[in-house]
Amino acid sequence: MEKSLRELAELVEGRIERDGSVKVKGVAKVEEAKKGEITLAISEKFLHKARQSQASAVIVPLWVKDFSKPVIQVKNPRLAFAQVLELFAPQPPRPSGIHSTVLMGVNVEMGKDVTMGPYTVLSDGVKLADNVYISSEVYLGNNVRIGKGSFIHPRVTILDNTIVGEKVIIHSGTVIGSDGFGFAKKEDGSYYKIPQVGKVVIEDEVEIGANVAIDRATIGETRIGSGCKIDNLVHIAHNVTLGRNVAIVGLVGISGSSTIGDGVILAGQAGVTDHVRIGNNTIVAAKSGVTKNIGPNQFVSGFPARPHSKQKRVKAIINQLPRLLERVRKLEKMNRGKK
Repeated sequence: MEKSLRELAELVEGRIERDGSVKVKGVAKVEEAKKGEITLAISEKFLHKARQSQASAVIVPLWVKDFSKPVIQVKNPRLAFAQVLELFAPQPPRPSGIHSTVLMGVNVEMGKDVTMGPYTVLSDGVKLADNVYISSEVYLGNNVRIGKGSFIHPRVTILDNTIVGEKVIIHSGTVIGSDGFGFAKKEDGSYYKIPQVGKVVIEDEVEIGANVAIDRATIGETRIGSGCKIDNLVHIAHNVTLGRNVAIVGLVGISGSSTIGDGVILAGQAGVTDHVRIGNNTIVAAKSGVTKNIGPNQFVSGFPARPHSKQKRVKAIINQLPRLLERVRKLEKMNRGKK
C-alpha cells in the first residue's frame, strides 16, 4: 500500500506543512524510520530524533512550526498515529465458520457470521450475536450472552450468566465470572463459603487484557462500563462498578463493592480497598493505595492515597528525617553535658 501525505492528512483531519505529495508506504518508530515511512514526534526530544531520522514524514502537534521534513499537524497526534498505523497494519487471515470440534449444549442461539475455533465449549443457553468471533479453547458457561462484533481470544473462560456487550475484546487467559472472595468466619475459626449468585455485565467497546480476573457479584452484578480499557493482570472483585471509559493499568487490584467513576485512570500496581468511591476523571498514581472515598477531578498518589501536591511535601519531610534525627541527637548530647 502507498498513500500520499495529503491522503493521510485527510484521514486524520490534519494540516500539511511542506510537500503533501510525499509517498508513504509504512509506519515506524522514530529511531527506526526509513525513507517512505511516517513516524510520530510529540516532545522536543522526539522532534530532534525525527529531524535526524530518514523518515519521509512526521505526525506532530499543532504547535510545531517550520519543521525540516514534511509533517501532518494535528490536535491529537497519538490518535492520528493510531489511525495511520491501522491503515497500514496487515490484517492476519482468520478462519471462518464453526470448527468440527466445538461442543455445544442445548438451546444455543447464534446470529449471522459467527466463528468458533477448535475445542471451544458452549454450555446450555448461550446466545451469540452477529459477527462474534470465538477463538480456540474458549469456555462459555450457561446462559452467557455475547454482543455483535465481539472478539474472544484463545483460552478465555466466561462463566455462567455473564453478559458481554458489542465490540468487546477479551484477551487470552482471562476469567470472567469466577466466584467473588466471600467467606463468613465460624466460631471454630474455619470459613463458611458465601454463595456467589450474581453476575458480571460488560458493556460495549470494552477491551480486557490477558490474565484478568473479574469476579461475579455475591448478589446483583459486577459491572464494567462502556469504553473501559483494562490492562493485563488486573483483578476486579465482586460487586465492583466501573463507570464509562475507565483506564486500568497492569497489576491493579480493586476490592469488593467499590465504585469507580467515569474517566478514572488507575495507574500500575494501584490498589483500591472495599466499599470506596472514586469520583469522575480522577487519576490514581502508580503504587498508590486508595483507602477512603476520593472526589472527582483529582490527582492522588501514595499510601494512603492523598492529593499529589500534599504527598510530595510528605516525601520531602521524610527525606529530611535522617538529618533532623542527627540534629536531635546532638541537642540531646549537649543537654546532657550541661547537667
